[in-house]
Amino acid sequence: MELFHPEGSGFHRMQRLPPYIFGIVNQLKMEARRRGEDIIDLGMGNPDLPTPKHIINKLIEAVKNPRNHRYSASKGIYKLRCAIADWYQRRYDVDVDPETESVVTIGAKEGLGHLVLATLGPGDVVLVPDPTYPIHAYSVVIAGGDLRSVPLMGEGDFFQRLLTATKQTWPHPKMIIVSFPHNPTTMVVDLNFFEDLVAFAKEHHLMIVHDLAYGDIVFDGYKAPSLLQVKGAKDVGVEFTSLSKSYNMPGWRVGFAVGNAEMLAALARLKSYFDYGVFQPIQIAGIIALNEDQDCVHQTVEEYRKRRDVLIDGLKRVGWEIEKPKGTMFVWAEIPKPFKKMGSIDFSKLLLREGKVAVSPGIGFGEYGEGFVRFALVENEARIKQAVKGVQKVVKEGI
Repeated sequence: MELFHPEGSGFHRMQRLPPYIFGIVNQLKMEARRRGEDIIDLGMGNPDLPTPKHIINKLIEAVKNPRNHRYSASKGIYKLRCAIADWYQRRYDVDVDPETESVVTIGAKEGLGHLVLATLGPGDVVLVPDPTYPIHAYSVVIAGGDLRSVPLMGEGDFFQRLLTATKQTWPHPKMIIVSFPHNPTTMVVDLNFFEDLVAFAKEHHLMIVHDLAYGDIVFDGYKAPSLLQVKGAKDVGVEFTSLSKSYNMPGWRVGFAVGNAEMLAALARLKSYFDYGVFQPIQIAGIIALNEDQDCVHQTVEEYRKRRDVLIDGLKRVGWEIEKPKGTMFVWAEIPKPFKKMGSIDFSKLLLREGKVAVSPGIGFGEYGEGFVRFALVENEARIKQAVKGVQKVVKEGI
C-alpha cells in the first residue's frame, strides 16, 4: 500500500477538498518565469500598492515596546474592537457593542473559516452562491457540512433560486454565505437586497455570513451597503471586513467580524483554542488605520479605477466588450465567442502562453464560473497596458 500521497491527499479531510484548479495556471506561470519569460500576473488578487506610511510608522513604534511581544487576546485587544465599532458608526450609522458584537480575526479568511467550523455540525447544509470565492464554499467542506450551490447569475430572480434550493434541500439549510461587492463576478447590490435577505433568513431560520472585504473598493458613485444596516440583521447574521484591500495590508492578516453576539461568542471560544490573536503591534497599527485620515483609502480606490479603465478600454479596441465593474479590484470577463469552446482553463493557458498574461479561470470559482476569466488589477498602469497588448495579440487572431 502506498503510504505517501502528494499534497496530503491520503487523509480523510483532504479527500473532501477538490483539486486546486488555480494551481494548474500557477504551475505554468512559474515554469515560464524560470525560462526567463516576463509574465504579467493578473491572476491572484494580491494588492501591490504600499501600506500607508502613518500605519507603518505606528507599527514600528509599537514593535519597539517589549510588552507588545507577549501573547495577545484571541478575540482582539479591546481598543481595536472599539475602533471597529466607531468605524461602523461613522460609515454605516450602525451601533456595535465592542465587547460582545465584534471579534478581531487573522484576516477575514481565517475568521470566516473558523466561524463556519464553530457553528456547523456534521452534515449541516449551507447555501453558497456559485461562482464564489473558494473559502466560502470550502469552509463548509472543511467543517464537515454539506454544500448546496445556488447560481448567482442567470435568468430570473436570485431569491427565487434561493427559495427553490431551500425547499428542495433536506436536511433544512442552516446558513447562507454571501459577499458583495462580489469576488469574482464584481456584482454589487443595494440595501434592498440585504433587507430581502434578512427577511428570507428569518423566515427560513438561516444564519447569514456576509463577507464585505471589498466594501471600500467601489467606483462611479456607487456605495456598498453593510448587511448590518438592515434592522434586525444582527439577529441572524455576522459580517466580515478586512484591512487587506482598503489599506493595502494583505500580508498583515488583520480583519474583523461584527454582528450576532451568539455566533461571535462561538467564534471567539473556538479561536481561544487555536490562536492568541493577531500580533499586538499589528492590532495597534490597525487602530490608526481605522481612526485616522481616510485619504489613503480614496487614493487606493482611484488607482484601481484607473487600472480598470485602462484594461477594459484597451480590450474594447479589439472587440472584447466588458462592462466596467462598480466594485472590487477585479474584472470579470466573459470569454470571447471564438474561444468559448476552449473553456476557461485552456483559454487561461492560451493567454499565458501566447500573451504572457496570467489570469484566473472562471471554473476555479465554481461550475457557473465556466466561460469566464478573472483579471486582478494588481499591476501598475504601465504593466496593465503591456498586458493589454499581450491579450490583444491573442484575441485578434480569433475575432
